Amino acid sequence: MLIFFTACGTTEDNLQEEVESGNDRSAKKEESEEVIVTLTNNEGENVGSAVLQEVDEGVHIKVDATHLPSGTHGFHIHETGACEAPDFESAGGHFNPTDAEHGLENPDGPHAGDLPNIEVDEDGTIQDDIVADMVTLEKGQENSLLDGDGSSLMIHSDADDHVSQPAGDAGDRIACGVIEE
Repeated sequence: MLIFFTACGTTEDNLQEEVESGNDRSAKKEESEEVIVTLTNNEGENVGSAVLQEVDEGVHIKVDATHLPSGTHGFHIHETGACEAPDFESAGGHFNPTDAEHGLENPDGPHAGDLPNIEVDEDGTIQDDIVADMVTLEKGQENSLLDGDGSSLMIHSDADDHVSQPAGDAGDRIACGVIEE
């Protein structure tokens, strides 16, 4: 007895061509790896994490943190992957590969690392989802967060006014996490 199997659909070569030409971008994005960032406070204590994942719109950032002061806080991507307590100055300025001015409301901005403010609840917790639409996790791109010296996520003590130079008058750096593979 002979049994024949037949298959319909795309050949492996055609599928590879679709992926390489970008026709299968959504499937490629769904399979992108997550980058997990540990957030520490000025005393070096773990206060939470952020999960970054490449999506069609940019980089999705899911923040989950505790033990933060309640209220509105500036939230940015900084240019260097270093978070040396207590002041986190090692992270440098905002991630800004295009040399734009600071501020989501600035006509000559924003920096690629400028993000919307976050709101920490009265109990010191935050769970938020943000999409950074001017950056990527794809290595070799001008706006990649995974460049030679890395980058970092930063939470500031005050709200970002989205126009003041160079950092929105967002106050001290109170939590930081290195973005790395």
